[in-house]
Amino acid sequence: MLRDRLARKTLAALAAAAAMCVALAESGSALVYPTAPRTNQVDDYHGRQIADPYRTLEDTDNPATRAWIEAEVKLTGQWLAAIPQRDAIKRRLTQLFDYERYPAAALTNFSHGFIWSYAGAFSAGSHYFLLRNSGLQNQSVLYTVDAQGNRPLVLLDPNTFRKDGTAALCGLAPSRDGSLLAFGTAQAGSDWCEWRIRNVESGQDLPEVLQWTKDAAPTWTADNRAFYYVRYPKPPEGQLLTAVNRNPQVMLHRVGEAADRDQFVYEDPAHADSGLGPVLSADGRWLIVHVDLPQNSSRNMLYFEDLSAASPRMAPLTPDPKGLYDYAGSQGSRIYLRTTDGAPKGRVIAIDLSRPGREHWEEVVAETPDSLDHAVLASGRLLLSYLHNAHARAVLYSLETKTTSEVAFDGIGAANWSPAEPDSSELFYSFVTFTSPAALYRLDLRTGRSTVLRHSQLSFDAGQYQTDQVFYPSKDGTQVSMFLVHRKGMPLDGRNPTVLYGYGGFNVAISPSFSPALVEWLEMGGVYAEANLRGGAEYGEAWHLAGARHNKQNVFDDFIAAAEWLIHNRYTSTPKLAIFGGSNGGLLVGACLNQRPDLFGAAMPAVGVMDMLRFHKFTAGAGWVGEYGSPDDPEDFKTLLAYSPLHNIRKANYPATLITTSDHDDRVVPGHSFKYAATLQESQQGAAPILIRIETRAGHGAGTPTSKTIEEFADRWAFLVKVLDFNPKL
Repeated sequence: MLRDRLARKTLAALAAAAAMCVALAESGSALVYPTAPRTNQVDDYHGRQIADPYRTLEDTDNPATRAWIEAEVKLTGQWLAAIPQRDAIKRRLTQLFDYERYPAAALTNFSHGFIWSYAGAFSAGSHYFLLRNSGLQNQSVLYTVDAQGNRPLVLLDPNTFRKDGTAALCGLAPSRDGSLLAFGTAQAGSDWCEWRIRNVESGQDLPEVLQWTKDAAPTWTADNRAFYYVRYPKPPEGQLLTAVNRNPQVMLHRVGEAADRDQFVYEDPAHADSGLGPVLSADGRWLIVHVDLPQNSSRNMLYFEDLSAASPRMAPLTPDPKGLYDYAGSQGSRIYLRTTDGAPKGRVIAIDLSRPGREHWEEVVAETPDSLDHAVLASGRLLLSYLHNAHARAVLYSLETKTTSEVAFDGIGAANWSPAEPDSSELFYSFVTFTSPAALYRLDLRTGRSTVLRHSQLSFDAGQYQTDQVFYPSKDGTQVSMFLVHRKGMPLDGRNPTVLYGYGGFNVAISPSFSPALVEWLEMGGVYAEANLRGGAEYGEAWHLAGARHNKQNVFDDFIAAAEWLIHNRYTSTPKLAIFGGSNGGLLVGACLNQRPDLFGAAMPAVGVMDMLRFHKFTAGAGWVGEYGSPDDPEDFKTLLAYSPLHNIRKANYPATLITTSDHDDRVVPGHSFKYAATLQESQQGAAPILIRIETRAGHGAGTPTSKTIEEFADRWAFLVKVLDFNPKL
């Protein structure tokens, strides 16, 4: 009873504080922020005492936390709603998003950077599939189509799962003959994926439901009657959004059987924090399991098992890993891998699983000056997708003739490839640029010729804008590339509102991408800059390692140098420059904001990893130790504490900041952003607002409904209009 009375008093007090904040905001006075619940929490790290006064905010169900969230939501909502241009911005965003498009379906495991995707169109057996959004649908719909991409029939419509559009597809896996489709659904943006099986001909679902999966899509057996998948232990009651995800297991599910009868196949207790990914060879004989190494983000292990053996036994294929190994395909017992072993920018090797010793490994495609980011084998040819200065280049390599042919792309952009059937004579891919939405192509593997299947149409004049790539020196002299997108003929007078975006981590390349939100920013007169920072995969594994762990400061130096270059070359100036990044990019923005608050006019850290001393204690965070280091290690602790966004906030004049997070983010839990926002608000010495936007029934970003995306970017662009003080073209 006493706890209830105290909770009610807390709620009342914070509600009153929120009302005061709104009144002050409307009157134009400096903001008074809601009082966050404080404790005297102090932790000992290797003999050093570190205070964590806002620890309560890690618990989203705590009444004091809920009251603080409600007060912050009200304050931010009122502040943004008072911006006169917001309604016009939202109207134009709604118009721009209302176009027929063909998005990729992706399933990403940030533990080891693996990205599985279908590029809007794909095939299995004699069946063809197409993902399409008619415009303002919250979620894209999966259709079956004919070989030319015509005669679409709805197979799977996630918009029927929930009226608010917050149930989304989180994975697709057709059987090899295409007769069955395993599909995953996620609620409210969660990383947890629940799998079902749909009969493609009848459109009916089989009765079984598979739960507690994430990260890895199923891989079907050759007889189309079973698949391998990865399952985690069920989180403790009440800890669905926070419990550390450990001890995944590879399981075998047989079609038509209940999930509780699934057969255990493999686990790796020595790497309890690892992510697992099963794949089967083309003939169904060999099971290969990808095991990431959380302690070393630049290496992974592969295990394999001969399923035809009398007593199959899993054995290490890479017992002493010297790089990353990604499965590309197989011919009989011979498998092909894209690897950085002996080649920081990537090469393709072949291993005969009947004699798997390293001394028998063969190089098939040598390393090139460009970074090899993807390889897939089909019909005796390897599709090799490269990054040339962070944008797409691709070639077909014939295993028989040892010759290559270039796949032609139109402009500076990015390609996304669907998986291929081993004996297929065709591949499907999409291609985008900053100013042109995805076009879907079929690549004929026999002729090397691409034909357009579908092309999105959008109501804006792309010819008015240009994309350039520049190179600038970072603090240590390293040359870093950056894309610039803006209106043609724009004056270089230092007055252009500019968004500088970055990520810089997890061996993830930041390449050109298309968004209607970016189109509106360009129409409003803005400049968009995207820097290819160290820590990513743009220039190979050496580039990644140069921004990882103890080298993380290089990433921040690269980003700060990008801002200085933009100002020096008069694209913009400090009062007109905003920095933006999400997840690891949110960490980037938070760290740079602490190190150079004088350099930026605004900051937008999204779903950021802000507490570098506790990130490993929640959900997938333990798998990031290889990238960041561990706070439990004395040397790593020193590095992490030196840049942790939360722990380096000081009393200072910070620029206007809009922090964004979601209440159901179970990858980077919202407590990161909550504690960061409370600390930054408390420390702000200037008049610029420090706001936090908290989305409901949303997660880390995947599966976000179109309606929520429009609302979010309407708030972002309205925020920048006000704090960067410019009159947009609306």
